Amino acid sequence: MSSIIQKAAGGYRFLVTAASWVLQPVLLLAIRLCWGWQFFLSGLGKYKTHDNVVGFFGDLGIPFPELNAWLVATTECVGGMLLLMGLASRLVSIPLLTTMIVAYATADREALGSLDDFLSATPFLFLLATLLILAFGPGVLSIDYLIKRFVLRRRFPDQNPNDQV
Repeated sequence: MSSIIQKAAGGYRFLVTAASWVLQPVLLLAIRLCWGWQFFLSGLGKYKTHDNVVGFFGDLGIPFPELNAWLVATTECVGGMLLLMGLASRLVSIPLLTTMIVAYATADREALGSLDDFLSATPFLFLLATLLILAFGPGVLSIDYLIKRFVLRRRFPDQNPNDQV
């Protein structure tokens, strides 16, 4: 019986190792590419329809709608591009996360009433993607990882380059 348990434990360790080395970097890359692109397109759309966005923000009661329209468009465009590259990913996830929280609090306030509405609201997947990047980092397939591995290692040689980015 202990042989079966040992084999099961060994198989589980292999699964965890394989998922950590193969699946995790690919999944984090896919999240960054997909949602970085979506953020970029969303911000670009706000630039192209700036007057409509200003009016919408004004109707929602967002203060300084002109300034905030520019700020959100820039945050989404620049933040989306940084996510695509995997550069300053955790840092840029904070303002992106903030814009999604504000979107829920203003444009999708009714979605806060039930879990089903919350999960099906437009900002949800954007919010989830930014939370995942904030929590787990951009992964090894990113510029952040390359900077940590090859640049910071020279300055801080005692740090493990395989630590989370």
